[in-house]
Amino acid sequence: MIRCHLARRIPECFCPHSQYNSNACGDDESSPLKAPVAFEIQLLMDELASRRQLKKRVLVYSSMLVPTSTEFQARSDPPGNGLLDRHSEAVFMHGVRFLLMFAMGLLGMTSTLWAEPATLPRSTPESQGVSSLQVRKFIEAADKRVTTMHSFMLVRNGHVVAECWWKPEAPDKPHVLWSLSKSFTSTAVGLAVAEGKFSIDDPVLKFFPEDAPASPSEKLRMMRVRDLLTMSTGHETEPDVRGRTDQSWVKTFLEHPVPHKPGAHFQYNTPATYMLSAIVEKTTGQTVLEYLKPRLFEPLGIENPRWDTSPQGITLGGYGLFVRTEDIAKFGQLYLQKGQWNGNQLLSPEWVALATSKQVSNGSDPTKDWDQGYGFQFWRSRHGAFRGDGKDGQFCVVIPERNVVIAITANTRDMQGQLNVVWDELLSAFADAPLPENTEEQAKLKELSSQLQARDPK
Repeated sequence: MIRCHLARRIPECFCPHSQYNSNACGDDESSPLKAPVAFEIQLLMDELASRRQLKKRVLVYSSMLVPTSTEFQARSDPPGNGLLDRHSEAVFMHGVRFLLMFAMGLLGMTSTLWAEPATLPRSTPESQGVSSLQVRKFIEAADKRVTTMHSFMLVRNGHVVAECWWKPEAPDKPHVLWSLSKSFTSTAVGLAVAEGKFSIDDPVLKFFPEDAPASPSEKLRMMRVRDLLTMSTGHETEPDVRGRTDQSWVKTFLEHPVPHKPGAHFQYNTPATYMLSAIVEKTTGQTVLEYLKPRLFEPLGIENPRWDTSPQGITLGGYGLFVRTEDIAKFGQLYLQKGQWNGNQLLSPEWVALATSKQVSNGSDPTKDWDQGYGFQFWRSRHGAFRGDGKDGQFCVVIPERNVVIAITANTRDMQGQLNVVWDELLSAFADAPLPENTEEQAKLKELSSQLQARDPK
């Protein structure tokens, strides 16, 4: 059964068929709206609830739903029916055009009507099984032991349950991420690989024949994208790409000696992340920042990200990204959800698993978070966690076993001490089920959060 819903969805003047009889828009086989035009109008109206196919179908509807007067007469008013006179035909066509204009107008406003929520949902700590008392103790300890904190956001079960900024830092103020930027570059690589732009097993030299040494060493020829991701390029030291102003950073990187077999020797290597950025740009025709905007930043509601570039205009990759604290938390939540966001699979779960698992060993001290292994531009941590981190205390810590994301910005010289406060004071805050609301402690937490002041890191 196909029924016309125009009469109840738009003004009556746009459905002139109601003037003929009460069944004109019903089951009567002679109804003009039983024709293909009516069916397509109904599809259009139903489609307004779905952004994904709307644009494509409206383009089709524009030719199917706005026929000429002759076409209309042939499709909707078979000879002899006499159901539509010239006046009603004109009014009906005006209604169809109105619907199309309305639909296209909606498409033009997608950034407003269908934009992803700009913020994560908020909740009381106890409703998500988090102790307000213990969160307050963590903030007090961090304020005392970390010189100096800038911001803290705690997300559990996808809800922000605690957040604070040490003045003059503020919720809407972007913060430099330093090497936490690397995890975003890794994400760009994962997306490009999924799109078939390249493979993580491709040799690095494949992408830069114009910058390769005249006689590349055997170990340089062995270096793969995977080795850049895991910082196991075979270098003994980091290439000083910034030290040469007479040639490109890519060329300087490729000229640097490779004494170790790639994949066998971990050496922290920010220029390796720059090379990942250069590969993404070489294969997609876009900088990493441009490439990530529609694929990551916009879906997550990360507004106006800024990312510095090299003298060659390539996104730095290894550092230089500026976003807000909540943006860090959203990024961590995406990885906690195995690449899903609002029902959409933005990043493959297989990539998330590879990127956040131990790919190479980088130490053996069980008390140090920097000795727990390294993935694809993510660090493994104690307590079953993984993280992205950056100079001076920028953290995106994900604890899957607790369904928790912790975003922190700071300006400290003791990043291990900073993480120790998280483990010492915050791990005990998480229960397996919601807790009774503690309005007294929630009020104390709110008051404390409003009084924090950043200190001189010296």
